[in-house]
Amino acid sequence: MRIATWNINSVRLRWPLLKALDAALAPDVLCLQETKCPDEFFPRAEIEALGFPHIAAKGMKGYNGVAILSRVPMQVIEDAPDWCARGDCRHLVALLDAPGGPIELHDFYVPAGGDIPDREANPKFAHKLDFVAEATAWTATRAPTRRRVLVGDLNIAPLEHDVWSHKQLLDVVSHTPIEVDAMARWMEQGQWHDAVRHFVPASEKLYSWWSYRARDWAAADRGRRLDHIWVSDDLRGKLQRQHILREARGWEKASDHVPVMVELAK
Repeated sequence: MRIATWNINSVRLRWPLLKALDAALAPDVLCLQETKCPDEFFPRAEIEALGFPHIAAKGMKGYNGVAILSRVPMQVIEDAPDWCARGDCRHLVALLDAPGGPIELHDFYVPAGGDIPDREANPKFAHKLDFVAEATAWTATRAPTRRRVLVGDLNIAPLEHDVWSHKQLLDVVSHTPIEVDAMARWMEQGQWHDAVRHFVPASEKLYSWWSYRARDWAAADRGRRLDHIWVSDDLRGKLQRQHILREARGWEKASDHVPVMVELAK
């Protein structure tokens, strides 16, 4: 089973790019973030025509939003919290009909956190830290649950080589020590395993996001790995490969994120 994640940065604007994504990765399940689309305007018919008959979406106008597109049957689970009591459409949970038994799939879009890495000076950063703390606490109440996958734009680049310059980005939101520590606690409490780094040593540079501000993103190559796929420990032995679709950053009308995929054996 191939499970992919992509911050599409507006599903109504970029849904035609899903055809290129499908040609490159052929995912069985694709999780989207930042769909920026109320549910009634989600392009269901167009996406179903691409070969994803099972669709779950939780969206709002202009901001946030998550969706799960699947070729396999799934059941949406409605018991997830309203994170930080904001109702801002940042998490979907579904049970996938998978060989060997259902897989509990979480699609997350963690707040970006603004520009200032200070809880008191920046309410957006406080929201980000509170969101991750709540997710960590909720995960701890559910662990150890088997056959789980968590994906999404988590807006944190945790490792030294998940950013283009560890030293220069230590005080930049997404790579600050407080965020990295918060992510480590989330992973530890949930007994999560980093499915992408399972295949790529921590000593190698690895990115999934490049800023729109760079005139030539590929030449500058100032990326960050903000998009993640985690699996429960019992699925670690099922991991077969990973793929970060770097070329998607060069597509016409590209998102600033690129798709990330892992493949699980049956």
